[in-house]
Amino acid sequence: MNLKLEMIVLPVSDIDRAKAFYEKAGFRLDVDYTASEDFRVVHLTPPGSECSIIFGEGMTPIAPGSFQGLYLIVSDIEEAHAELTGRGIEVSDIFHDAGGLLFHGHEGGDVTYHKPGQKQLAGLHPERASYGSFLTFSDPDGNGWVLQEVSQRLPGR
Repeated sequence: MNLKLEMIVLPVSDIDRAKAFYEKAGFRLDVDYTASEDFRVVHLTPPGSECSIIFGEGMTPIAPGSFQGLYLIVSDIEEAHAELTGRGIEVSDIFHDAGGLLFHGHEGGDVTYHKPGQKQLAGLHPERASYGSFLTFSDPDGNGWVLQEVSQRLPGR
C-alpha cells in the first residue's frame, strides 16, 4: 500500500492575510473557494511539492499559529534564503547543528532542540552535508516552518 501525504490543514486567523503571505513566499494558489459565509477554503502548494496546505473558514478548530516544525526540503539552502528574502519574507540566518545531523523543531520563531547538548551554530554545515543546513520562518500567525537542505537522499527515499 502506498500512502502519500498530500495536504496539511493549517490554522490561521486571517484568511486573506495568510493567502497573501504564502503567495508572496512563492506558493502556488490552487483554489480559493467560498461556499457560504461559514465556509471558505484556500489551497496553496509550495513550489515543487506534492503536498499542499489548506486553510480557511470552517476548516479546523486548532488555534492559529499552533503548527510548528513544518519542513520544506530544498536542494540549495543559500538559494532558498536569497529567494525568500528577495520576496520580502523574514527568515532566520542559515544554521547547522554542532553535533551532526539532528532534528530541529520550531516554536514561534525559535528553533527548539530535542537532544541534550544539541547546539545551533551559524552558517552552513561545514562539509555542506546533506540534511545538515537549516533556516526557519513563520507565517503571520506564527505557524513555524523549517527549511532543510537535502542534496543527496538517505537510502529508502
